[in-house]
Amino acid sequence: MIVLGIESSCDETAASVVEDGRKIISNIVRTQISTHELYGGVVPEIASRAHLEAVSGVVRLALEPVGGIGNVDAVAVTNAPGLIGALLVGVGFAKGLAFSAGKPLVPVHHIRGHVAAAYLSHTDLEPPFIALIVSGGHSHLVHVSDFTTYRILGGTRDDAAGESFDKAARVLGLGYPGGPKMDALAKNGDPDAIHFPRVHFADAPFDFSFSGVKTSIINYAHNAEQTKKELNKPDIAASFSKAVCEILTEKAILAVNTVALPSKRLVVAGGVAANSMLRSMISKAAHENGISLYIPEIPLCGDNGAMIASQGYYEYLSGKRADSSLNAFATESIEL
Repeated sequence: MIVLGIESSCDETAASVVEDGRKIISNIVRTQISTHELYGGVVPEIASRAHLEAVSGVVRLALEPVGGIGNVDAVAVTNAPGLIGALLVGVGFAKGLAFSAGKPLVPVHHIRGHVAAAYLSHTDLEPPFIALIVSGGHSHLVHVSDFTTYRILGGTRDDAAGESFDKAARVLGLGYPGGPKMDALAKNGDPDAIHFPRVHFADAPFDFSFSGVKTSIINYAHNAEQTKKELNKPDIAASFSKAVCEILTEKAILAVNTVALPSKRLVVAGGVAANSMLRSMISKAAHENGISLYIPEIPLCGDNGAMIASQGYYEYLSGKRADSSLNAFATESIEL
Protein backbone atom coordinates (compact mmCIF):
# COMPACT_ATOMS: atom_id res chain seq x y z
CA MET A 1 0.00 0.00 0.00
CA ILE A 2 1.37 3.43 -1.00
CA VAL A 3 0.70 6.38 1.33
CA LEU A 4 1.53 10.04 0.80
CA GLY A 5 2.32 11.84 4.07
CA ILE A 6 2.16 15.62 4.48
CA GLU A 7 3.66 17.41 7.49
CA SER A 8 3.47 21.15 8.31
CA SER A 9 3.09 21.38 12.09
CA CYS A 10 5.95 23.83 12.72
CA ASP A 11 8.69 25.14 10.44
CA GLU A 12 9.30 22.26 8.03
CA THR A 13 7.15 21.73 4.97
CA ALA A 14 7.49 18.02 4.28
CA ALA A 15 5.99 15.33 2.09
CA SER A 16 6.89 11.69 1.63
CA VAL A 17 5.70 8.55 -0.08
CA VAL A 18 6.03 5.35 1.96
CA GLU A 19 5.17 1.76 1.06
CA ASP A 20 3.44 -0.44 3.65
CA GLY A 21 4.48 1.84 6.49
CA ARG A 22 8.12 0.76 6.28
CA LYS A 23 9.81 1.56 2.96
CA ILE A 24 10.57 5.18 2.08
CA ILE A 25 10.11 5.88 -1.60
CA SER A 26 10.61 9.66 -1.34
CA ASN A 27 11.14 12.09 1.51
CA ILE A 28 11.21 15.83 0.77
CA VAL A 29 11.74 18.40 3.54
CA ARG A 30 11.79 22.16 2.98
CA THR A 31 13.14 23.83 6.11
CA GLN A 32 12.62 27.43 7.23
CA ILE A 33 15.61 27.60 9.58
CA SER A 34 17.39 30.40 7.73
CA THR A 35 14.27 32.57 7.96
CA HIS A 36 13.56 32.01 11.65
CA GLU A 37 17.24 32.38 12.63
CA LEU A 38 16.74 36.12 12.12
CA TYR A 39 14.20 36.18 14.96
CA GLY A 40 15.79 33.68 17.35
CA GLY A 41 12.87 31.25 17.04
CA VAL A 42 9.85 30.27 14.99
CA VAL A 43 7.47 33.10 14.14
CA PRO A 44 4.09 31.37 13.60
CA GLU A 45 2.68 33.78 10.99
CA ILE A 46 5.87 33.68 8.93
CA ALA A 47 5.93 29.88 9.19
CA SER A 48 2.35 29.63 7.92
CA ARG A 49 3.05 31.84 4.91
CA ALA A 50 6.20 29.87 4.08
CA HIS A 51 4.18 26.63 4.15
CA LEU A 52 1.69 28.17 1.71
CA GLU A 53 4.51 29.00 -0.68
CA ALA A 54 6.22 25.61 -0.42
CA VAL A 55 3.59 22.90 0.04
CA SER A 56 2.56 22.43 -3.59
CA GLY A 57 6.13 22.09 -4.86
CA VAL A 58 7.20 19.81 -2.01
CA VAL A 59 4.28 17.44 -2.57
CA ARG A 60 4.89 17.42 -6.32
CA LEU A 61 8.52 16.41 -5.77
CA ALA A 62 7.51 13.67 -3.33
CA LEU A 63 5.06 12.20 -5.84
CA GLU A 64 7.48 12.10 -8.77
CA PRO A 65 8.96 8.64 -8.03
CA VAL A 66 5.49 7.01 -8.09
CA GLY A 67 4.23 8.92 -11.12
CA GLY A 68 1.76 11.20 -9.37
CA ILE A 69 -1.18 11.12 -6.99
CA GLY A 70 -3.05 8.59 -9.13
CA ASN A 71 -0.66 5.85 -7.96
CA VAL A 72 -1.11 6.62 -4.26
CA ASP A 73 -3.62 4.65 -2.16
CA ALA A 74 -4.19 7.21 0.62
CA VAL A 75 -3.23 10.72 1.74
CA ALA A 76 -2.12 11.13 5.37
CA VAL A 77 -1.69 14.54 6.97
CA THR A 78 -0.68 15.93 10.36
CA ASN A 79 -3.73 17.64 11.85
CA ALA A 80 -2.56 17.98 15.49
CA PRO A 81 -0.76 19.15 17.55
CA GLY A 82 1.31 22.11 16.39
CA LEU A 83 1.12 25.74 15.30
CA ILE A 84 -2.49 26.14 14.22
CA GLY A 85 -1.81 28.29 11.17
CA ALA A 86 0.93 25.96 9.97
CA LEU A 87 -1.24 22.89 10.49
CA LEU A 88 -4.14 24.42 8.57
CA VAL A 89 -1.96 24.82 5.48
CA GLY A 90 -1.14 21.11 5.37
CA VAL A 91 -4.65 20.00 6.27
CA GLY A 92 -6.24 22.28 3.67
CA PHE A 93 -3.89 21.13 0.94
CA ALA A 94 -4.32 17.44 1.83
CA LYS A 95 -8.11 17.74 1.84
CA GLY A 96 -8.14 19.34 -1.60
CA LEU A 97 -5.68 16.82 -3.01
CA ALA A 98 -7.46 13.77 -1.58
CA PHE A 99 -10.89 15.02 -2.73
CA SER A 100 -9.77 15.87 -6.24
CA ALA A 101 -7.98 12.53 -6.68
CA GLY A 102 -10.67 10.43 -5.00
CA LYS A 103 -8.25 9.12 -2.35
CA PRO A 104 -8.95 8.33 1.33
CA LEU A 105 -7.83 11.05 3.75
CA VAL A 106 -6.18 9.92 7.00
CA PRO A 107 -5.50 12.34 9.90
CA VAL A 108 -2.31 11.67 11.88
CA HIS A 109 -1.24 12.87 15.32
CA HIS A 110 2.19 14.48 15.02
CA ILE A 111 3.65 12.74 18.08
CA ARG A 112 2.40 9.36 16.89
CA GLY A 113 4.29 10.16 13.72
CA HIS A 114 7.52 10.62 15.65
CA VAL A 115 7.08 7.15 17.14
CA ALA A 116 6.47 5.74 13.65
CA ALA A 117 9.83 7.10 12.50
CA ALA A 118 11.32 4.14 14.37
CA TYR A 119 9.39 1.72 12.12
CA LEU A 120 11.19 3.20 9.12
CA SER A 121 14.67 2.75 10.63
CA HIS A 122 13.93 -0.61 12.29
CA THR A 123 11.70 -2.69 10.03
CA ASP A 124 11.54 -5.51 12.61
CA LEU A 125 10.06 -3.26 15.31
CA GLU A 126 6.47 -3.89 16.40
CA PRO A 127 4.51 -2.93 19.51
CA PRO A 128 4.24 -3.32 22.41
CA PHE A 129 7.04 -1.08 23.68
CA ILE A 130 7.73 2.03 25.73
CA ALA A 131 8.33 5.24 23.78
CA LEU A 132 10.24 8.26 25.01
CA ILE A 133 9.21 11.15 22.75
CA VAL A 134 11.33 14.28 23.16
CA SER A 135 11.09 17.34 20.94
CA GLY A 136 10.88 21.11 21.05
CA GLY A 137 7.30 21.08 22.27
CA HIS A 138 6.81 17.63 23.78
CA SER A 139 8.31 15.30 26.36
CA HIS A 140 6.31 12.10 26.91
CA LEU A 141 6.72 8.57 28.14
CA VAL A 142 4.11 6.40 26.44
CA HIS A 143 3.12 2.75 26.51
CA VAL A 144 2.47 1.76 22.87
CA SER A 145 0.44 -1.44 23.07
CA ASP A 146 -0.30 -1.61 19.34
CA PHE A 147 0.20 0.61 16.30
CA THR A 148 -2.73 2.88 17.16
CA THR A 149 -3.19 2.43 20.93
CA TYR A 150 -1.19 4.67 23.25
CA ARG A 151 -1.28 5.23 27.01
CA ILE A 152 0.56 8.17 28.52
CA LEU A 153 2.72 7.17 31.48
CA GLY A 154 4.18 10.61 32.11
CA GLY A 155 5.02 13.93 30.56
CA THR A 156 6.53 17.30 31.24
CA ARG A 157 4.79 19.52 33.76
CA ASP A 158 6.26 22.68 32.25
CA ASP A 159 8.94 23.05 29.57
CA ALA A 160 9.74 20.34 27.04
CA ALA A 161 13.30 19.03 26.81
CA GLY A 162 13.86 20.54 23.37
CA GLU A 163 12.54 23.89 24.51
CA SER A 164 14.98 23.89 27.44
CA PHE A 165 17.88 23.26 25.04
CA ASP A 166 16.72 26.18 22.87
CA LYS A 167 16.48 28.50 25.89
CA ALA A 168 19.91 27.43 27.14
CA ALA A 169 21.39 28.07 23.71
CA ARG A 170 19.88 31.55 23.72
CA VAL A 171 21.44 32.28 27.13
CA LEU A 172 24.83 31.25 25.73
CA GLY A 173 24.35 33.36 22.60
CA LEU A 174 24.36 30.37 20.25
CA GLY A 175 21.29 31.36 18.28
CA TYR A 176 18.53 29.27 16.72
CA PRO A 177 18.04 26.34 16.41
CA GLY A 178 19.54 25.75 19.82
CA GLY A 179 19.50 21.97 20.12
CA PRO A 180 22.11 21.08 17.48
CA LYS A 181 24.33 23.99 18.53
CA MET A 182 24.21 22.96 22.18
CA ASP A 183 25.03 19.39 21.16
CA ALA A 184 28.07 20.47 19.14
CA LEU A 185 29.37 22.78 21.87
CA ALA A 186 28.86 20.20 24.63
CA LYS A 187 31.27 17.80 22.91
CA ASN A 188 34.13 20.16 23.85
CA GLY A 189 33.11 20.64 27.48
CA ASP A 190 33.28 18.88 30.86
CA PRO A 191 29.82 17.49 31.75
CA ASP A 192 30.77 17.40 35.44
CA ALA A 193 32.00 20.99 35.67
CA ILE A 194 28.71 22.43 36.94
CA HIS A 195 25.84 20.77 38.76
CA PHE A 196 22.44 21.68 37.38
CA PRO A 197 19.29 20.39 39.14
CA ARG A 198 17.43 17.19 38.33
CA VAL A 199 13.75 17.10 39.28
CA HIS A 200 11.87 14.06 40.57
CA PHE A 201 8.24 13.67 41.66
CA ALA A 202 7.49 11.14 44.39
CA ASP A 203 3.86 10.84 43.28
CA ALA A 204 4.60 10.66 39.53
CA PRO A 205 7.91 8.91 38.77
CA PHE A 206 7.49 9.23 34.99
CA ASP A 207 6.80 12.98 34.92
CA PHE A 208 9.42 15.52 33.80
CA SER A 209 10.16 19.13 34.70
CA PHE A 210 12.76 21.20 32.88
CA SER A 211 11.85 24.73 34.01
CA GLY A 212 14.18 24.42 37.01
CA VAL A 213 17.26 23.49 34.99
CA LYS A 214 16.40 26.22 32.48
CA THR A 215 16.15 28.81 35.27
CA SER A 216 19.36 27.49 36.76
CA ILE A 217 21.40 28.14 33.61
CA ILE A 218 19.86 31.62 33.28
CA ASN A 219 20.85 32.42 36.87
CA TYR A 220 24.32 30.96 36.38
CA ALA A 221 24.94 33.16 33.36
CA HIS A 222 23.46 36.23 35.10
CA ASN A 223 25.63 35.75 38.19
CA ALA A 224 28.73 35.38 36.01
CA GLU A 225 27.87 38.62 34.25
CA GLN A 226 27.38 40.44 37.55
CA THR A 227 30.72 39.24 38.92
CA LYS A 228 32.57 39.79 35.61
CA LYS A 229 33.36 36.08 35.42
CA GLU A 230 34.06 34.70 31.98
CA LEU A 231 31.69 31.91 30.98
CA ASN A 232 33.16 28.58 29.94
CA LYS A 233 30.45 27.90 27.37
CA PRO A 234 31.50 24.35 26.45
CA ASP A 235 31.46 23.30 30.13
CA ILE A 236 28.06 24.93 30.64
CA ALA A 237 26.62 23.25 27.54
CA ALA A 238 28.01 19.85 28.54
CA SER A 239 26.83 20.11 32.15
CA PHE A 240 23.37 21.31 31.13
CA SER A 241 23.08 18.54 28.54
CA LYS A 242 24.07 15.93 31.09
CA ALA A 243 21.38 17.11 33.52
CA VAL A 244 18.63 16.91 30.89
CA CYS A 245 19.81 13.64 29.33
CA GLU A 246 20.24 11.92 32.70
CA ILE A 247 16.63 12.62 33.65
CA LEU A 248 15.33 11.46 30.28
CA THR A 249 17.39 8.29 30.42
CA GLU A 250 16.61 7.46 34.04
CA LYS A 251 12.85 7.79 33.62
CA ALA A 252 12.75 5.93 30.31
CA ILE A 253 14.66 2.96 31.74
CA LEU A 254 12.44 2.99 34.85
CA ALA A 255 9.33 2.88 32.67
CA VAL A 256 10.56 -0.14 30.70
CA ASN A 257 11.49 -1.93 33.90
CA THR A 258 8.14 -1.11 35.54
CA VAL A 259 5.53 -1.72 32.84
CA ALA A 260 4.74 -5.36 32.06
CA LEU A 261 5.93 -6.07 28.50
CA PRO A 262 6.44 -9.36 26.61
CA SER A 263 9.98 -8.14 25.96
CA LYS A 264 11.86 -5.08 27.14
CA ARG A 265 11.82 -2.63 24.24
CA LEU A 266 12.34 1.12 24.21
CA VAL A 267 11.84 3.59 21.38
CA VAL A 268 13.37 7.08 21.59
CA ALA A 269 11.97 9.54 19.07
CA GLY A 270 11.56 13.24 18.32
CA GLY A 271 14.05 15.99 17.53
CA VAL A 272 16.00 15.60 20.78
CA ALA A 273 16.58 11.93 19.90
CA ALA A 274 19.28 13.26 17.56
CA ASN A 275 21.27 14.58 20.54
CA SER A 276 24.56 12.67 20.68
CA MET A 277 24.83 12.66 24.48
CA LEU A 278 21.29 11.30 24.87
CA ARG A 279 21.89 8.62 22.25
CA SER A 280 25.11 7.54 23.96
CA MET A 281 23.75 7.68 27.51
CA ILE A 282 20.51 5.85 26.82
CA SER A 283 22.26 3.22 24.68
CA LYS A 284 24.60 2.41 27.56
CA ALA A 285 21.75 2.28 30.09
CA ALA A 286 19.62 0.10 27.82
CA HIS A 287 22.48 -2.35 27.34
CA GLU A 288 23.08 -2.54 31.10
CA ASN A 289 19.38 -3.27 31.70
CA GLY A 290 18.92 -5.82 28.92
CA ILE A 291 16.63 -3.51 26.94
CA SER A 292 16.37 -3.53 23.15
CA LEU A 293 16.71 0.09 22.03
CA TYR A 294 15.26 1.57 18.83
CA ILE A 295 16.19 5.09 17.77
CA PRO A 296 15.41 6.47 14.29
CA GLU A 297 18.25 7.51 12.03
CA ILE A 298 19.13 11.14 12.68
CA PRO A 299 17.43 12.54 9.51
CA LEU A 300 14.17 10.95 10.69
CA CYS A 301 14.30 12.40 14.21
CA GLY A 302 13.16 15.85 13.11
CA ASP A 303 9.82 16.62 11.48
CA ASN A 304 9.34 14.83 8.16
CA GLY A 305 6.61 13.47 5.94
CA ALA A 306 7.84 9.87 6.05
CA MET A 307 6.89 9.44 9.69
CA ILE A 308 3.39 10.78 8.91
CA ALA A 309 3.01 8.44 5.95
CA SER A 310 4.17 5.49 8.07
CA GLN A 311 1.75 6.18 10.91
CA GLY A 312 -0.94 7.04 8.36
CA TYR A 313 -0.62 3.51 6.98
CA TYR A 314 -1.37 1.98 10.38
CA GLU A 315 -4.16 4.45 11.08
CA TYR A 316 -5.68 3.52 7.71
CA LEU A 317 -5.52 -0.19 8.53
CA SER A 318 -7.31 0.52 11.82
CA GLY A 319 -10.17 2.13 9.89
CA LYS A 320 -9.41 5.78 10.56
CA ARG A 321 -10.68 8.17 7.87
CA ALA A 322 -11.57 11.84 7.57
CA ASP A 323 -13.79 13.83 5.23
CA SER A 324 -13.77 17.43 4.07
CA SER A 325 -14.75 18.61 7.56
CA LEU A 326 -11.31 17.64 8.96
CA ASN A 327 -9.90 20.43 11.09
CA ALA A 328 -6.53 21.17 12.70
CA PHE A 329 -5.93 21.43 16.44
CA ALA A 330 -3.08 23.12 18.29
CA THR A 331 -3.30 20.57 21.12
CA GLU A 332 -4.57 17.02 21.22
CA SER A 333 -3.73 14.01 23.36
CA ILE A 334 -1.73 11.22 21.79
CA GLU A 335 -4.20 8.79 23.37
CA LEU A 336 -7.14 9.94 21.17
